[in-house]
Amino acid sequence: MTTPGADKVTHTARAHSFNAAAAQYAAHRPSYPPALFDAVEELTGRPLTGARVADVGAGTGMATALLLARGADVVAVEPGAGMAAEFRRALPGVPVVRGDGNALPLAGRGVDLITYAQSWHWTDPARAVPEAVRVLRPGGALALWWNTSAVDVPWIAEASARAGRHFGRDLSAERDLDARTADPSGRLRFRRRTVRWSRRVPVDAHLANLGSHSLFLVQSAERTAAYLAEERAHVLDVFPDGVVEETYDVVLLLASTPTDA
Repeated sequence: MTTPGADKVTHTARAHSFNAAAAQYAAHRPSYPPALFDAVEELTGRPLTGARVADVGAGTGMATALLLARGADVVAVEPGAGMAAEFRRALPGVPVVRGDGNALPLAGRGVDLITYAQSWHWTDPARAVPEAVRVLRPGGALALWWNTSAVDVPWIAEASARAGRHFGRDLSAERDLDARTADPSGRLRFRRRTVRWSRRVPVDAHLANLGSHSLFLVQSAERTAAYLAEERAHVLDVFPDGVVEETYDVVLLLASTPTDA
């Protein structure tokens, strides 16, 4: 049995593991579809154009760039030095400040929207929810989203099962993304949308994407390489031309603050 202390160490190690692999992350992680941002606009009842947005846990700037393309005025918040450096290379004109969601380095009531793309699970919701409420203007919104593998696709389900056996853990639990896990206090009333999309990438890019996840980054290089070599053979059985169709469900949780907050 893993002790709570060990869990905390593992969680911390995973959270910091991306800094050494920031370039790999930027090059191979999947992006987000336009329909996701359409859903954000639908749920907030306002366009992203002209909105003041704080993109927290911005990483290499993948979501930030898409928010900018929709016309938002974005400031990024990123705790990791390696990820922030990659962000600055990709988006040199966009402000990025060091910090995290548990103690946002932002003034109160200053933004219309706070976004967490693939990063809310690294926060402590007991601290991050009050911080979001503090920073949002009345009637603002907190949007959390994750790209999750579409496990109803047979080959993806089989790959997920292999990864679970490799790590000795139930990876399906990490896909249980709902309002209760996002905010155990129940202070915010999240609405949920799911957007399915897919991309086609070379098998090398698919494997590099897998290897950029924190569960792999905290493994030894030898163990990761052995797993990815075996996974390559499985994937090429399904996609013998070497072009992999990855299918994702983006899970979006969005909560608005009261207009009189």
